[in-house]
Amino acid sequence: MAGHQVVIVGAGQAGSDTAAALRARGFDGGVLLIGDELPVPYQRPPLSKAYLSGKAVPGELELRPEDFYPAQGIERVSGDRVTSIDRDASQVLLASGRTLRYDSLVLATGARPRPLPVPGTGLAGVLSLRSLADADVLRRELSGAAHLVVIGAGFIGMELAATATGLGVRTTVVEAGSRVLGRTVTSHVSEFLTAEHAARDVRILPGTEVTGLDGDREGHVRVVELNDGRRIPADVVVVGIGVLPSVDLAADAGLDVGDGVIVDASLRTSDPAVYAIGDCARFPTPHAPHTAGTLRLESVQNASDQARCVAAALCGEPVPYTAVPWFWTEQYDLRVQIAGITGGHDRTVTVGDPAGRRFSVLCFRGDRLVGTESVNRPADHMITRRLLASDATGPSPEEAARPGFDLKTWQAQASATPAPAAARTAV
Repeated sequence: MAGHQVVIVGAGQAGSDTAAALRARGFDGGVLLIGDELPVPYQRPPLSKAYLSGKAVPGELELRPEDFYPAQGIERVSGDRVTSIDRDASQVLLASGRTLRYDSLVLATGARPRPLPVPGTGLAGVLSLRSLADADVLRRELSGAAHLVVIGAGFIGMELAATATGLGVRTTVVEAGSRVLGRTVTSHVSEFLTAEHAARDVRILPGTEVTGLDGDREGHVRVVELNDGRRIPADVVVVGIGVLPSVDLAADAGLDVGDGVIVDASLRTSDPAVYAIGDCARFPTPHAPHTAGTLRLESVQNASDQARCVAAALCGEPVPYTAVPWFWTEQYDLRVQIAGITGGHDRTVTVGDPAGRRFSVLCFRGDRLVGTESVNRPADHMITRRLLASDATGPSPEEAARPGFDLKTWQAQASATPAPAAARTAV
């Protein structure tokens, strides 16, 4: 496709992986990767963990070495941003005034932190964590802090609590919902993680809302006000109440948007020359029938798999996007892995040893396994991913509930058992 130019808006995981996947497939047209940050595209998950704790340095976060991009014929436009899309002229306009032509456009614009709608959010020491620059500010603030308040008990909030505790900072987590990770994991895993944090003196306040933030005379945050009248000391406040998909560019260009840029099974928008992937895209999936079959996911897996899917389409080999969603979080010495979309389940079975901090929660919808949440049991995670990817029948709830059930043993036995004669394909 010599002469065909692909412009990628967003240089995070999704955008960088799209550029790399195009070249890996032999695409010989132009590839331009536009990002509003100056650093080489980097990983975001370590920002709340290894990087914040000082165990990783910026160079170790790079998705690919800086010289990878010129070596692969990928033009990076960094420290600039796209301000508008002219679909009639097939052009994007940059803040610098530069205009770039495209034949195909990939929107990998990500998401931005959801703002906290209370007084005092403009005080110094009130932060969010989305970028490397955010993490640098947070590291400096935490270095002299005694009290951290995290608003929001999602993945980022609970990872921050674990990291800050390890740095010796007394941490309080305020969550408006009834439990931690309430939109992400089952109550079993939520209760387990709550107990793990409490054992390390993290104070968790579920069912509590922040009504305001107060500062000192120098304009630095010092107090978090709660809806029950309590006032909590805070030297640093991190707001982690979710994100909003970055859809402004798409909306202004007249593309279909909702909670994300709306795409079809091949990740095309309402304009066939424009694709959307990663955190900003809402796409159809067979893995979430309880959501009317569409999802918007914020995960490295989704960004990378969608990047490869779009690269295939741009190389003339379109396939529907059907990848199995999976996620992970690391808190203390715990690795929690989630395979599948467990929301909408109607039955769970816990296997393994919760007291020994190694267990999995198998989630069923009817008699079908739809996902597994694993704590320090990576084999269960991988087996579930393979089962869901192959659409194979997993164990039934009754099988899983038998004493001593082990998913790895079950898989080995299922693989060794010949299919019934009636189910075999005649030759």
